[in-house]
Amino acid sequence: MPELVFFSGTMDCGKSTLALQIEHNRSARGLQGMIFTRDDRAGTGRLSSRLGLVAEAVEVAEELDFQRHLVRHLTSGGRTDYVIVDEAQFLSPEQVEQLARVVDDLGIDVYAFGIATDFRTRLFPGSQRLMELADRMETLQVEALCWCGARATHNARTVGGRMVVEGAQVVVGDVGEPSGEVGYEVLCRRHHRRRLTAATAGAGALSPDVLPVDEAAGAKVPPGRGLSDPLRRAGSR
Repeated sequence: MPELVFFSGTMDCGKSTLALQIEHNRSARGLQGMIFTRDDRAGTGRLSSRLGLVAEAVEVAEELDFQRHLVRHLTSGGRTDYVIVDEAQFLSPEQVEQLARVVDDLGIDVYAFGIATDFRTRLFPGSQRLMELADRMETLQVEALCWCGARATHNARTVGGRMVVEGAQVVVGDVGEPSGEVGYEVLCRRHHRRRLTAATAGAGALSPDVLPVDEAAGAKVPPGRGLSDPLRRAGSR
């Protein structure tokens, strides 16, 4: 039976990477899919992961009707065996209901990927409706880490490295934006409650063997800073 599946997790936990992996696995078996996304970091009509993988996608506008779009595609001779929707938290509840009808009425599997809660720990309306309607929910097992080394469970919005708790629910940004820009950071619940980001804690990298980071995407780690220093500071608070 076709399913509506919601894959959720914090920012930086590999949701887009998994979406691209599902696309690769199915297309390699001769299946044809349709990818949708909204406000991707790589630009309009693109699904990208932080590992550098990119695929073409349909940009989701507020007025897009998923069921109508797919019916037009199918009746014009097109084929769609599955649907992938990234950044699903930005969908309206009505669009999520359309995805459920795509599964039930058109017999097409739908895989939706998104974060559950915003920077204020409130559910996104699209994510809430997915939780209510999905046949199955999957929490991604690739755990993003807080600067202290604990499992990250909350998304924090930052300005100049400092956590903010007011503003519009949707402001497009990315993990590791330059100082002074609106960015996001994943935190454990303890440090989200205390509004303690890596910058305000003066934390360095968790390991000296980190992946290379472009200087434009974040500050360099000062020499000699590692896991032990921020853990000691966190324990003293």
